[in-house]
Amino acid sequence: MSSSMEKLNSQSASKIPLDNEGKPLKPCCACPETRLKRDQCVLMYGEEKCADVIMEHKECLRKLGFAV
Repeated sequence: MSSSMEKLNSQSASKIPLDNEGKPLKPCCACPETRLKRDQCVLMYGEEKCADVIMEHKECLRKLGFAV
C-alpha cells in the first residue's frame, strides 16, 4: 500500500508548477492578476456578483496545474 501512495505522491509532485526559483508554486501566489481582480470584486460587491472573475481565477490556476 505504501508503494502506491509513494507513486501517487511522486506523480502529484511532478505536476506542481514551479516558481522562478524552481520552488513549488503555492496556489496563494499563483495568478496574481486574476487573484487581485477576484479579491477586489468580492470585497466591493460580494461573492455572488463576482462569479465571472472567480471562475477566471480558477481557470488560471487550473492552467498552471492546480486542482481547484
